[in-house]
Amino acid sequence: MKILIKNVNKGLNNTMKSNLRKYFPLFLAPTLIAFIIGFVWPFLWGLYLSFFKFKTLKFIEFNGLRNYVLAFRDQSFTYSFFFTALFAIVVVIVINLAAFLLAYILTGKIRGSTIFRTIFFMPNLIGGIVLAYVWKEILNDVIQKLYGSALMLNPNYGFWGLVILLSWQQIGYMMIIYIAGLQNVSTDLVEAAKMDGASSWQILRKITIPQIMPSITICLFLSLTNAFKLFDQNLALTAGAPNKKTEMLALNIYNAFYSNATNLGIGQAKAVIFFLLVVLISLTQLSLTRKKEAQL
Repeated sequence: MKILIKNVNKGLNNTMKSNLRKYFPLFLAPTLIAFIIGFVWPFLWGLYLSFFKFKTLKFIEFNGLRNYVLAFRDQSFTYSFFFTALFAIVVVIVINLAAFLLAYILTGKIRGSTIFRTIFFMPNLIGGIVLAYVWKEILNDVIQKLYGSALMLNPNYGFWGLVILLSWQQIGYMMIIYIAGLQNVSTDLVEAAKMDGASSWQILRKITIPQIMPSITICLFLSLTNAFKLFDQNLALTAGAPNKKTEMLALNIYNAFYSNATNLGIGQAKAVIFFLLVVLISLTQLSLTRKKEAQL
């Protein structure tokens, strides 16, 4: 009887596998088509247009690499790159340190940890542009009272305003990822280390951090790419003021399309450069942190 049941189950499993192989393309097709229409085709069309001079798509003139040359010659574009890079460095450090610290505290034995997790995560549920307008009013009021100035009159205020805004929005999300990593840390190793007389700092450095490296990789990747891609918050909070001193890469590209009426191809070239920069930086970060995971 057992042999019969085993054979029946084996036959059913083989049938299910055969059906999955048969209908897999059918289930995959809708997502694949949407991905091609929504991402692949626009990207390839944009890459094609970056080599042309045009005002409208009806009248395009081949421009070779000149659009890319003009993009690199644009001082506002190069400035926005260095501004965005500095912003990304600061934001990645602030978000990940704060998120890890909160996760470390909330995985301890404290009351109401679930409520605190919910509270810290909530800002991530609010749209970026809504947050930006709210924080714009808050920061303008604070800066006006403390310094008698306005947020958009000083690039330093704008820079730190953007840091505060994105950090406040993203810390809770990264905290959840770190909590998931911390909950998978081997308690046996921790207990053994305590019995051997290891301090809390030694346990954190030698056991906890190595075991949550996958979480660190994910959080670094997300915070880095989010910082470089920041657009709506930048547009709503400072709009690049004063004099484009707080204009980030995405906003610079947006302005290139709407301020350069003679050749929109320059803006398209900037978009391609931006895409390649983000991909290169992200892949480099992933490669470095994954190597660290393998070493540990």
